[in-house]
Amino acid sequence: MQEAAGFSVRRPVLIDRFLEVATEVDVDALCDGENVLIAGIMEHIEEAGVHSGDSSCVLPAISIREQTLRIIEEYTTKLARALNVIGLMNVQYALKNGEVYVLEVNPRASRTVPFVSKATGVPLPKVAVGLMLGRKLNEFAELTGGVVNGRLQVPNFFVKSPVFPFSKFPGVDPALGPEMKSTGEVMGVGASFGEAFEKAQLAAGTPIPHEGALFISVNDRDKSAAAAVAAKFRDVGFELFATRGTAAALKNAGLSVKTVFKVNEGRPNAVDLIKAGKLNLVIYTTTGSHSFPDEQTIRRSAVMHRTPCITTMSGARAAAEAISSRQRNTVRVWSLQDLHAREAVEASRA
Repeated sequence: MQEAAGFSVRRPVLIDRFLEVATEVDVDALCDGENVLIAGIMEHIEEAGVHSGDSSCVLPAISIREQTLRIIEEYTTKLARALNVIGLMNVQYALKNGEVYVLEVNPRASRTVPFVSKATGVPLPKVAVGLMLGRKLNEFAELTGGVVNGRLQVPNFFVKSPVFPFSKFPGVDPALGPEMKSTGEVMGVGASFGEAFEKAQLAAGTPIPHEGALFISVNDRDKSAAAAVAAKFRDVGFELFATRGTAAALKNAGLSVKTVFKVNEGRPNAVDLIKAGKLNLVIYTTTGSHSFPDEQTIRRSAVMHRTPCITTMSGARAAAEAISSRQRNTVRVWSLQDLHAREAVEASRA
């Protein structure tokens, strides 16, 4: 390393440090050169490491402490002023053990701007263009009444979910990673996070089943969290199936589970159950970019036979919450116009 670093100043050595099991956060903000308005702080459902375009996100954040939200707002404000941003800015953060890490800063509009505009009822691109033409944030009527402590408010929970083309490409592994695979996105609105997430998945063409058989197989790192997730699915009425290692972890947690062979262990295995239509949902987390052929075969079979397949534990927890919400409430349809009109009336009364 010493020789490499001293060889040439034009060829520096780059050292990356990766954050595992971190929460990613997207922030859209407006700045007029002096004042900064936080348009939305979106919490990603999938862990950091999954491309932001492939991760679902929720507005407002559901598990981030208010103290951490204040830190994010402070960092965003300092960055906008330091970069002399006039208009829109997007910042991506990672949260790990109470620390807030800045991943990247983009002094421009991002793919989340249409989502945040619909959720807040504020036409962010219109405001941004006005700022670039010389106006100030306090001159926009669109921003009166909906701002609290420098942050736009939302009347409900809003979830943005990606749309994947896996069904059109047989044999593609649906495991998510740093390379973007989605080809579109949708939005779900609900009075709770679970309701919004379920409606987003329905719109994305991957509806979450409400009952039946769940097959779960996770890597060693996820086994401690798998028991809690499996218990949630059991509580809403799912029968549990798992591969040998995962089944042992679930049984140790007191859960009743049926053991299923992996593809290379014998038959009937998980793929046989998927082909026979005996599984309604698959949770299969990857061991990394160099995943075993057995893993890929199971996930690909799930896609081919249109069995919903979840490849992250955070996504599995969100699905369990969506099913629980669906059992409490029927699917409700609201228009954004009605939501924001009602919010405006309540704000005027306050």
